[in-house]
Amino acid sequence: MSPGAVSPLSKVKALTFDVFGTVVNWRSSVTDELTLRAYRKTSSGLNQDVKARVQKLTEEDWGRFAQEWRNSYGKFTRGFDPEKHTWKTIDQHHHDSLVELLKAWDLADLYSPTEIESLSLVWHRLTPWDDSSDGIHELGKTYKTSTLSNGNVSLLRDLNDFGNLGFQVLLSGEKFGAYKPNPVVYTGAARELGLEPHEVSMVAAHLNDLEAARACGLRTIYVERPQEEAWDKEDERYQKAKEWVDIWITEDDQGFLALAQRLEELA
Repeated sequence: MSPGAVSPLSKVKALTFDVFGTVVNWRSSVTDELTLRAYRKTSSGLNQDVKARVQKLTEEDWGRFAQEWRNSYGKFTRGFDPEKHTWKTIDQHHHDSLVELLKAWDLADLYSPTEIESLSLVWHRLTPWDDSSDGIHELGKTYKTSTLSNGNVSLLRDLNDFGNLGFQVLLSGEKFGAYKPNPVVYTGAARELGLEPHEVSMVAAHLNDLEAARACGLRTIYVERPQEEAWDKEDERYQKAKEWVDIWITEDDQGFLALAQRLEELA
């Protein structure tokens, strides 16, 4: 930005955060729990055929299982049409997709219905990135901080408590009966915060989320996180994003702590 120029973020009063992948490290948390629970089951009175299949699975395999679980979430939220589909929460989706994945992996008999219910709620217990808690608390000294996630409100409340994240507001697609990237989620968030869209900046580790927010008039802050970006770095969309993203925090920076410092410098 040239000397004397006004930052496009100068009028921003609130920051809305994507949560899965941006604030919390879902990949390690889910993989660890899948691995641990499967290991514990091999020490129980498990059917020998199922036990043999489970014992062959490595932590890398459970990482693939976790990724497939996450992919099903993305497919579900992108395909959800409020005009055509009956509402389903992310908790419900996580449960149903877990059941389907266990069947697909020939592990339908691994867990009881009660155990599946418990395991499906691992998404309520995700470890934050190292900078998340301190960074959000620091940003909250200057800006109103809110989630803007597809996760249902009870899930977000648990993540906020579990990770001591310090969000001042919990906004979810659930409140608007739609899922990102549906525009009503972004415009609804600004309205709920009592602000105009340009007074809100979306913070995310996914450029497609920021692209949708930008189309609704929100400002954009990109925070790189390991393995989170779906767009290839050689993709034209990725290269063009460097021209329209307002602040770009690289993976080598300290995430939200670096963001707080950058915003202070721009103030």
